Amino acid sequence: MKRLSHLLLSLLLISTTTWAGSAMTFGSGIDASTTVPLATLMASPDDFVGKTVTIEGEITAVCQKRGCWMTLASDPAYPDLRVKVKDGVMEFPVSAKGQRALATGTLQKMSWNLEQTRAFYAHQAEEQGTEFDPATITEPRVMYQLSPTGVEILAQ
Repeated sequence: MKRLSHLLLSLLLISTTTWAGSAMTFGSGIDASTTVPLATLMASPDDFVGKTVTIEGEITAVCQKRGCWMTLASDPAYPDLRVKVKDGVMEFPVSAKGQRALATGTLQKMSWNLEQTRAFYAHQAEEQGTEFDPATITEPRVMYQLSPTGVEILAQ
């Protein structure tokens, strides 16, 4: 058991070292032929719903529980875009926050009522260990997210 622990620790250190010098790839890779600037996509997201796109942006947040989502931003004028996978499909490292990433996938649109919107924000706050007051949410939300088939977190 002790030997296994040492082996796992060694592998973790090796993968952490590799992270600093090379890109991390998840899923089936990036499709550069479908690249759309993130600002263009966020300016008119309904034009891209259901389509396969590749976007690039800075990672502004990562799920702290399972690494099952991250948010990408490219322009302060537009909201961040959430890149979400089913738990266990891909696991984005929390340490990637602040890095640039490319993601290829299908854009989805979710329209929620007020109760669903509050539940989403409550769940997100719980995952991130932050406070949340449901009274601050006064309107239902439409949310867009990318369901990725491939993600590449670029090397520093």
